[in-house]
Amino acid sequence: MSGHSKWSKIKRKKGANDQKKGKVFSRIAKEITIAVKEGGSIDPAFNSRLRLAIANGKGVNMPKDNIQRAIKKGSDTNTANFDFLTYEGMASGGVPLFVECLSDNTNRTLANVRSIFNKYGGSLGATGSVAFMFDRKGIFEFPIGEWDIDDLTMEVIDAGAEEVEVDDEGTVTISTGYSDFGNMVSKLEELKIESSSASLQMIPQQPVSVSASTAKSVLKMIDFFDEDDDVQAVYHNMDLSEEIMEMLNNE
Repeated sequence: MSGHSKWSKIKRKKGANDQKKGKVFSRIAKEITIAVKEGGSIDPAFNSRLRLAIANGKGVNMPKDNIQRAIKKGSDTNTANFDFLTYEGMASGGVPLFVECLSDNTNRTLANVRSIFNKYGGSLGATGSVAFMFDRKGIFEFPIGEWDIDDLTMEVIDAGAEEVEVDDEGTVTISTGYSDFGNMVSKLEELKIESSSASLQMIPQQPVSVSASTAKSVLKMIDFFDEDDDVQAVYHNMDLSEEIMEMLNNE
């Protein structure tokens, strides 16, 4: 139950970038728009993907007006379609990166991703070149509230929970296999637990320790990826030590 679990280390970059609220809202708005277009309904009760996207928006205090605009955009037949794209490559120091994008212009996105890899000392690889180092997992986060962690674990284990952890701030993180993601969504709804974040993420099979200089270089490169509007998420396999995390957070 450590506050610096493997999940918190993996999510260190995500936490830093979530401070850029405008960028986070933009990403979730895109998810909401796609959920409406693909789900065929603007009613969250009949569109599970939309319901999940809205929950993620509420989890980062996304304004209701932003959510409604994204829903309206998704119901507009003139709104461009988005493609889900993934790119794989190596950052400086041989650190693998897996980049997820949502784009309405694949040529633009590919050019931008390749440019960032080249400009900041990395190299864009072929499909499958690093994906085998990761597993796609469902990751759910929410405040523990009045729950006892042992009771909660017993409730969610039958829905596919592989690990259940709570950090020092009372945030519960549940991981599931890819195929159990929907089961866990349904289970948490049954328990009347509203996730502050629920998503499928690429989790490294064997996180690797790196030096402070390598971590700083790679995280700086990820910052540039995060500035691109098409990029939704960037995953790495660095196991950031508490000392490195503290040093980076104090810069």
